[in-house]
Amino acid sequence: MWQPASERLQHFQTMLKTKLNVLTLRKDPLPTVIFHEPEAIELCSTTPVAKSRSHTGYKVNYLGKVTISGSHFLSGCTERAVVGLVEHRALAQQQGTCLRGSVLEIRPFQVRLHHLDEHGEPSPNMDTYQVARIAYCTADHSVRPNVFAWIYREINDDLSFQMDCHAVECENKLEAKRLAHSMMEAFRKTFHSMRSDGRIHKSGSTDDFAEDSSTPEDTTPDDG
Repeated sequence: MWQPASERLQHFQTMLKTKLNVLTLRKDPLPTVIFHEPEAIELCSTTPVAKSRSHTGYKVNYLGKVTISGSHFLSGCTERAVVGLVEHRALAQQQGTCLRGSVLEIRPFQVRLHHLDEHGEPSPNMDTYQVARIAYCTADHSVRPNVFAWIYREINDDLSFQMDCHAVECENKLEAKRLAHSMMEAFRKTFHSMRSDGRIHKSGSTDDFAEDSSTPEDTTPDDG
């Protein structure tokens, strides 16, 4: 028996709503759904599309970290640590150790170091550094002008802390300088946000801020 298209659609809609109510165990009626003619329905593949994860940042080679002494850092304070890390990397390469690249992402409040896998894609491994605990950063190293380093206050399990110098090797000197500028910009934004929230003294003294959170002090973009 022939039925008008409108009646067929109404019957199909009622039947489908009834089945959906049973499948989902919903007591409330489902909202009205507008269906189109079967000829207008386009079947799509149900295969999930994998979304590629991309990270905005600078491609670098992480040289490692070394614990240093002191609490007040001036120009040149990271030179010795960087020399040791560069020599250690060269020795590892001579021994055939495969060193993979990383992506350094600098943002307000947090710096992220994404480690890449053997295919050059971001792996699940990621190291994070709180901007408020970065005491110093610099891109001025005579041993390697393309090395960017920062001193980070690491909190141990017993609540003691140590100052670690981290270093990354950039593609060139200009990239290292850009990292220094980005780090200082992240520090300024973090500083202003924390001052607005009342988490640091309203006087805006860098010494007060460094005493509470160990942030970069007296560091310019050219020197770090």
